[in-house]
Amino acid sequence: MQRSQWISVLTGVIAVILGLGYLILVQILDWRGGEMLPAPVDLSFLF
Repeated sequence: MQRSQWISVLTGVIAVILGLGYLILVQILDWRGGEMLPAPVDLSFLF
């Protein structure tokens, strides 16, 4: 293989590893706090 092909394979492997790491991180964060509440629209209850 030429040098450019090795670099493209290496960057592809790194991209796959980062993508899988991101998906695992999102799954862990979603598993921890199952309920996502929307932001409050009216802030008058604070005053």
